[in-house]
Amino acid sequence: MLGAATARRAPATPPRGERLGFRAPGAAATTPPSYWDVLEPLLEQVRKPAQYVGGEHNQILSAWNAASTRWLLCYPDTYEVGQPNQGIQILYEILNERSETLAERAYAPWIDLEERQREQGIPTFSLEHHRPLWAFDVLAVTLPHELGHTNLLNLLDLGGVSIRADQRGVDDPIVLVGGHAAYNPEPLAPFIDAAVMGDGEEVTLEVDDALAAWKRDHLAADTAPGPDARQDLLRRLAAVEGVYVPAFYAPRYLDDGRLRQTVPIEPGVPALVPKRTVQDLEQWAYPRKQIVPMTETVHERFSVEIFRGCTRGCRFCQAGMITRPVRERRPETIQKLVEDGVRDTGFNEVGLLSLSSADHSAIGPIARDLADAYEGTTTSLSLPSTRVDAFNVTLSNELSRNGRRTGLTFAPEAGSERMRAVINKMVSEEDLLRTAETAFSEGWRHIKLYFMVGLPTETDEDVLAIADLGIKTYGIARKHGKANKVTISVGGFVPKPHTPFQWCAQDPPDEIHRKLSLIRHAIKDHGGLKLRTNDPEEGVIEGLLARGDRRVAAAVERAWQLGARFDGWHEMPTLDTWLQALEETGISLEWFSYRERDDKEALPWDHLDSGLDKTWLWEDWQDARSDKELDDCRWSACYDCGVCPGLSIEHDTGYTGGFQLPVLPQGLGGGSQQLPTAPERYASGG
Repeated sequence: MLGAATARRAPATPPRGERLGFRAPGAAATTPPSYWDVLEPLLEQVRKPAQYVGGEHNQILSAWNAASTRWLLCYPDTYEVGQPNQGIQILYEILNERSETLAERAYAPWIDLEERQREQGIPTFSLEHHRPLWAFDVLAVTLPHELGHTNLLNLLDLGGVSIRADQRGVDDPIVLVGGHAAYNPEPLAPFIDAAVMGDGEEVTLEVDDALAAWKRDHLAADTAPGPDARQDLLRRLAAVEGVYVPAFYAPRYLDDGRLRQTVPIEPGVPALVPKRTVQDLEQWAYPRKQIVPMTETVHERFSVEIFRGCTRGCRFCQAGMITRPVRERRPETIQKLVEDGVRDTGFNEVGLLSLSSADHSAIGPIARDLADAYEGTTTSLSLPSTRVDAFNVTLSNELSRNGRRTGLTFAPEAGSERMRAVINKMVSEEDLLRTAETAFSEGWRHIKLYFMVGLPTETDEDVLAIADLGIKTYGIARKHGKANKVTISVGGFVPKPHTPFQWCAQDPPDEIHRKLSLIRHAIKDHGGLKLRTNDPEEGVIEGLLARGDRRVAAAVERAWQLGARFDGWHEMPTLDTWLQALEETGISLEWFSYRERDDKEALPWDHLDSGLDKTWLWEDWQDARSDKELDDCRWSACYDCGVCPGLSIEHDTGYTGGFQLPVLPQGLGGGSQQLPTAPERYASGG
């Protein structure tokens, strides 16, 4: 029960030098204060107060003084958005399984609570014990996209930690980032201590080992750690494979402003920082105890990752490129994770997650067995990400035995055949319309179609093809029932690092608005066909931060100082704030976003190795401009993208008895040697 608001004082912040347990020999250990007593009376004054309370089923409460290393895992957005994030849930479990490691969670407070925190002196706090950010050894932040950058700075400042890494002392937390947006951390370089490249399970534990060893070494000394102690910790972190320490690297520029190279300036650090790849997902069957939220979140379901990686080669898709190669979970492991999770959490929906869930080589048997297990119960099953083909309707039929068939979602991404060839989204109009016919004839009532505008080489004819495809799909829907619906969702394309489109120009917002108006006008006489669009202004910030170099950090800091927060939220229209920050710092959108780069220009992330060969990416970019498609290398020839050499895995299911496909040299796999396609394998049971 929330108490009445009373005048309570926030606990005092301890002196620097005592925050992380560095104290005089023989001194008693101290536990940092909990801010709950001063926070709790404020919650009746803010919206959605339950998101700040904690106490969820499966949260882990560890004794502070029993731990030697203490992590604060942070999602730089609200609880309702960040709580379902599976990456944080996995790291939370594996860290807390260690007897001498403690991990708690934090999320960004909404504006109303932040104002009260600053008034009352309440810092960024953990959800479990409401302990302050400044007391932890590590602030580990997941960056799923670039629109959380200003929130990261705000969390640091609110948490009593300097936003600039070079101003932090030995007792300040290490600020560590990971996730997809960490593949180009340069716009955050002055603010973070390190970035993790790739899968987090193994590297996080190695970072924890390095931190624990550093603390043991320095706590064993007779005197307090000197000013070089933090630098020593950074060196130890840089020695962990997959960890990038920006302070140990420096950009070099050409006279015309282009980047020439980013080079190491610290002896012993790698010139090229490799990503980490978990090669056997069977060793990391998490989350085992998914945390059940206390209040409404964007995804309320038990989620199981059925495989990781994607080789379909969609040229716009950063996630598909940087998570290569494909690694599958065994069907029996998936079955057990689902059974244990449903029983433990009480969720009545299960999501089988991956970048393209229907591509699991045993998805047919997996869907059938799970549907059999839960037939007649209230538990529903879903594939949140599927391809556009009739097989996925069959899968969805199987998984929806327990419920009413309401909606399916597909992502053709582009309206014309030519444009889909450019982006390597190998879906024909015939495929889509046949899938729609199958779906509506079998009782589905709503189809959502996702598209992008602003793609490279796009013409107005390609844009209008989106409207045309939506109209044709809506015609099929109406044929099977007047209440049937079709929604087309259209967003502006943002080029991302480590993709073939990393060199292309981004359309400015006025051009995206013009293209959206073409679609809107073309469908105006089809009242039942709904159009949803994203805010093109959000793409301005996202694109700048996705491909900016270290110079862009000045604009990030200035935008935050001017009040930028929650840049991806419609409630927070921050474009004007950002434009002011860009003007004041001399950062040009025309330079960083709206121009095409050539193969002679160094890119800000060239010293960070996603596994993809830059030459291959450039060749694929040229293929895109020639409208040339490439098959999924999992079922055809190897294209020498550079990911697999050096790994002990092949393009296989990763489990005994599964369909296995060896890596073939380029040139094989065609003609009489063509290997089975995915649908052919599905027909035989996988």
